[in-house]
Amino acid sequence: MNPEDKVLLREVLEISKDNQNMLEKLQRSNRWAVFFKIVYWTFIIIAAGGAYYAIKPYTDQLGDTYTGFKTELEGVHTVTNKILGR
Repeated sequence: MNPEDKVLLREVLEISKDNQNMLEKLQRSNRWAVFFKIVYWTFIIIAAGGAYYAIKPYTDQLGDTYTGFKTELEGVHTVTNKILGR
């Protein structure tokens, strides 16, 4: 093997080592990104569930109010029909 080939071979070795280091860093970065994405979506789902349970009493009360209002309107409708003779 002549000296020029040895020099080229060493350069290729250095470049391949640099590439390996960069690939390892990219892989590590990708793993952290996936981990934080899982943490992010877990937080979003838990927060949505917590918000649901926090406002559930208010929505139930609103539904009860609507049902009561509907019943009262039906009563008024019945009374007006009796008055008008329908």
